[in-house]
Amino acid sequence: MNWLNRGQSAVLGVDISTAAVKLLELSQSGSRYKVESYAVAPLPLDAVVDRSITDIEVIANAIKAAVKQAGTKTKQACVAVSGSSIMTKVIQMPASLTEDEMEDQILVEADQYIPYSLDEVNLDFEVQGVTEDNPEMVDVLLAASRRENVEDRVEALAMAGLKAAIVDVEAFAIENAFSVLSEQIPNVKKEQTVAIVDLGATMSTMNVIHNSRSIYTREQSFGGKQLTEEIQRRYGLSYEEAGLAKKHGGLPDNYNSDVLDPFKKAVVQQISRSLQFFISSSANRAVNTIVLAGGCSSIAGLEKLVEKDLGISAYVANPFINMALSKKVKPQSLSNDAPSMMIACGLALRSFD
Repeated sequence: MNWLNRGQSAVLGVDISTAAVKLLELSQSGSRYKVESYAVAPLPLDAVVDRSITDIEVIANAIKAAVKQAGTKTKQACVAVSGSSIMTKVIQMPASLTEDEMEDQILVEADQYIPYSLDEVNLDFEVQGVTEDNPEMVDVLLAASRRENVEDRVEALAMAGLKAAIVDVEAFAIENAFSVLSEQIPNVKKEQTVAIVDLGATMSTMNVIHNSRSIYTREQSFGGKQLTEEIQRRYGLSYEEAGLAKKHGGLPDNYNSDVLDPFKKAVVQQISRSLQFFISSSANRAVNTIVLAGGCSSIAGLEKLVEKDLGISAYVANPFINMALSKKVKPQSLSNDAPSMMIACGLALRSFD
């Protein structure tokens, strides 16, 4: 069972996304965190499709490259499976049960909650606290993932010479990273509701956090790849050339008005749609703040457009804003990559559980 959240020593946060492997190592002195090392190793197109690994060896090589680039000696890693491949459910259980008794009871009753046979899944649980309206019961978070989702990631790490100490869930990693982010957002109160929108290469995920807990997740097939493909089509470039031009510039003058502005508008529409789904599913609870994460969130002026069109204050995520940096880390490149390091940061913070 033990694949979710168990305290232990330093782990590397390894985020395997569609476009890259992102690796992060943190340490802590007093109450302050320090970035010891980090790296981003790009992945070829289609190495990860719909959050599933299609080629374990390609992923392992990228992890190896990231470890080498970071120059880390740490061998334990924490990796995550994505929301769409995870089933979570909060169930109530008697507060008097020991952890072993809970485990036995969950295994007996799991087929009520999980649509797969138990041989096909990895299962774990975590006690969240006393049930609000019944002090004799506790809320228990149950998480299950198809076994191959977990095993492919564990195997890729092993082939790269790392050991998977923890397999986490992306939504929980974002929730974990939010703890260091809340310092970046002025006036954010614990009881406020914050939507963290992770704009990746092929997927956009919205995680809504209330009282520091993730209460809603929604994924959409939409991401930076659409912008890259539009640049490719419009200017007759290869996919790789388009990706580089998107990052480093050098495109014709009409690029902003004809390509980038419509893409930014499309991003705002996607966020607006996800917010509407959340509001209608949660008895009209309003979102107070939007935090943009992922590669696309670095597009200049995107947060201003979100603020203007949706009327909600918006920020670009930088989980490292109050962290010290080791000599190995280049501040400018970390700052550029910061918004896309949210999941890696949440995973690396598991070192201090």
